[in-house]
Amino acid sequence: MLKTALAQNGLIAILRGVRPDEAEAVGRALYQAGFRVIEVPLNSPDPYTSIRTLRDSLPADCLIGAGTVLTPEQVEQVKAAGGQVIVMPHSDAKVLRAAKAAGLYLSPGVATPTEAFAALAEGADVLKLFPAEQMAPAVIKAWLAVLPAGTLLLPVGGITPDNMQVFTDAGAKGFGLGSGLFKPGMTVEQVASRAQAYVAAWKALS
Repeated sequence: MLKTALAQNGLIAILRGVRPDEAEAVGRALYQAGFRVIEVPLNSPDPYTSIRTLRDSLPADCLIGAGTVLTPEQVEQVKAAGGQVIVMPHSDAKVLRAAKAAGLYLSPGVATPTEAFAALAEGADVLKLFPAEQMAPAVIKAWLAVLPAGTLLLPVGGITPDNMQVFTDAGAKGFGLGSGLFKPGMTVEQVASRAQAYVAAWKALS
């Protein structure tokens, strides 16, 4: 279902710093703009409550996940909160295996071909190319020439509506969007406006 959701809209919303009391309103604004994958990093305030709130308030075709997942224990807590996707800044094999054992979708962070192949061997569904600011689009093109056919690479970090095309031209199939989309203290209206701008840019590339 993760690949299906990304086929509809290849943008993952990263709500770092979101509070539980604003999660539903922000989530609804993102869903209405077209987002179908929303991530709550675990270094946000009371993240498991936000994950549960989003899962309970949004339609089933919107996947809710957790980011900055660092331990197998956190994987279990995410699942208990209703999370469906595990997003990591790294590719720790223990966390990868825990996520697959829990039946959750998995998007580990990779920065080298060695990490990419290892993560795929552990069952990664999507590879998070992180940090994207340090990766030239040529890197994506080179990796895709050797990675298994159908591998999905999603750059994360520093993505704007204006620089998405250089990455998609190289073969990227989506993006993780952080502070360019949501920052603590933003109004729902501000988030909605940015979400619409990103979705419009994505559709123009499709």
